[in-house]
Amino acid sequence: MRTVYKVLAYVIAAEVVVQAMMIAWAVAGLGAWVDGGGVFDKSVMESEQVPFTEVAGIIVHGINGGLLIPVLALLLLISSFFAKVPGGIRFGGLVLALVAVQMTLGYAGHGLPLAGLLHGGNALLLFTAALYTARRVGREAVPAEPASLAARV
Repeated sequence: MRTVYKVLAYVIAAEVVVQAMMIAWAVAGLGAWVDGGGVFDKSVMESEQVPFTEVAGIIVHGINGGLLIPVLALLLLISSFFAKVPGGIRFGGLVLALVAVQMTLGYAGHGLPLAGLLHGGNALLLFTAALYTARRVGREAVPAEPASLAARV
């Protein structure tokens, strides 16, 4: 179960990287489309058409952030109860809390652009927390067995 815990934490960190890549790709595509004469307004957002290929980055960002990462964070917390990693429950809970904050900021950013600024900063906190959570597994000192100590004396 320790391996599951560690892998989930690394996958969450990797997903944060994917999130950054997808939204950067989408914004770059949007910029190129607007430079080419495209107009991005509410009608484009509500249409069923794909105005530029990179809009897929927005879709992936939304699915990852709204569904996949929260499920992974919940699984991380659940696995922390069985992994027997010192402080594992605390760090699993921290990652889940940062994911909840991230989702809240992401959705709030649609009406309050300042939340988007905080969304980017919290993403860095989430990445760091997930990476630290994964790297903590196996770092604690393993107590030596009494028999092996007696054999050395």
